[in-house]
Amino acid sequence: MLNYSANAICDLEQRVYHPAMTLKNLSFQTPYLTLDSEFYDLTQPTPLDEPYLISFSPDAAKLIDLDSNSGDDPDFVSLLNGTLIADGSSTYAMCYAGHQFGNYNHWLGDGRTLNLGRVNGWNLQLKGSGETLYSRMADGRAAVRSSIREYLMSESMHHLGIPTTRALGIIGSKTKIVRNRMEQAAIVMRMSTSWVRFGTFEYFYYSGKHDKLEMLAQYVIGESYPHLVEDEDRFYKMFCEVVERTARLIAQWQAIGFNHGVMNTDNMSIEGLTIDYGPFAMLDDFRYGYVCNHTDRAGRYAYSEQPNISYWNLTMLSKALTPLIDKERMQKKLDDFGAFIYPDAYVDAIRKKLGLSIKLDDDIDLVTDLVVALHDVYVDHTLFFRTLSRYDGDRSPMYDIVMEPVILDAWLIRYDDRLSHETRTQGERQEAMLKTNPKYVLKNYMIQEAIELAEGGDNSMVETLLNIARHPYDEWPEFERYAGDTPEECKNCGLSCSS
Repeated sequence: MLNYSANAICDLEQRVYHPAMTLKNLSFQTPYLTLDSEFYDLTQPTPLDEPYLISFSPDAAKLIDLDSNSGDDPDFVSLLNGTLIADGSSTYAMCYAGHQFGNYNHWLGDGRTLNLGRVNGWNLQLKGSGETLYSRMADGRAAVRSSIREYLMSESMHHLGIPTTRALGIIGSKTKIVRNRMEQAAIVMRMSTSWVRFGTFEYFYYSGKHDKLEMLAQYVIGESYPHLVEDEDRFYKMFCEVVERTARLIAQWQAIGFNHGVMNTDNMSIEGLTIDYGPFAMLDDFRYGYVCNHTDRAGRYAYSEQPNISYWNLTMLSKALTPLIDKERMQKKLDDFGAFIYPDAYVDAIRKKLGLSIKLDDDIDLVTDLVVALHDVYVDHTLFFRTLSRYDGDRSPMYDIVMEPVILDAWLIRYDDRLSHETRTQGERQEAMLKTNPKYVLKNYMIQEAIELAEGGDNSMVETLLNIARHPYDEWPEFERYAGDTPEECKNCGLSCSS
């Protein structure tokens, strides 16, 4: 006789009585449309010609209880192409402003993105679906190359444990668009628990429409910070949580070696998510000042500058919130960001990568010296930490992956001493580190391989990278070449904002 726990019985009941949704019974809600009409513009998508499926993410489908076989349904392509309008859906583009490379632009908004509505707490968007009110003379389309990058990286970042928007699927087409060359257009379906940006608040602040600013803040609290709805000090506490979430996010970016590339305030999420994957990169050889966006000639959004820029962006958000929150209170929180909120989050993240379970005051010096050493020894960022995850006192495997072993040796002496203060066994430490330091991250040269094949009609590499992205800590003997150094000719290749 089989015995089931109460939780197991509940799970069985859910499986019996709550089957996954199919595309035919997919149903949306559109709470954002309850706001004033200035917040959005109702726009119909412009379908692509001869659309076809490039890839479907079953992991993302689970988030909205969508059947994992939905990618095989022809209606899925129709949904992404905007020719199938699901129950309750109403397509609209969101209005927002933003500081772009430090300069305020009042008229941004969703220039090539349409929102479908909300399902199971997730807001779905079509990126590349045609012109909107906010397209600013552009065609509202997205190229296959940029769409594949966003699709794969969204899912990769999630499986690396970093807060991010998600991507449900991507379609290609025969529609031609002109960028630096003639390219094929694509649409990626993006998902997020919120699409509100710092720049959304800036739009209503600089417009002088402070009643709508408050309306927006109330909406954000209801959507993203519901535990604050009844709190009398809810606006200030919302700001504090945005500061803390942003600090943790940037610390995770720095720890994993991710360079966003375009940290404009319109690309900063009010929920502290990684949002809008334009030019980006995972570090190849560790270069603290690396700039992945080759149009960013001043290096404003360099890897090294991401903590400073996040502070600057939070300062711009605080300015936009001054009609609702006392300026001095917000400044005190911003001061805390620089003094300990971000530094503590960063040291905690690196401490975990180093396999240190005990917090010591001197750890910040160990981490600081590591950053200097990594910059000087010429080593692949991901490979370094993965190799360190098996460190047992024998330094030769570490020497083998760097060009300046003498410099690394000095730091390893300190690391050995620090490990002596730990209580975990070597095996326990190594096991924890192998679950923290991925063997695989999606570097741009890998994604470029998938793009070139997909542009020729072969989507197999997209699926391969999606599978690797879903299991970044696993061993894949057949893909061992992706776990080593980036090929020299492919290192530190910048991307542009063009897509």
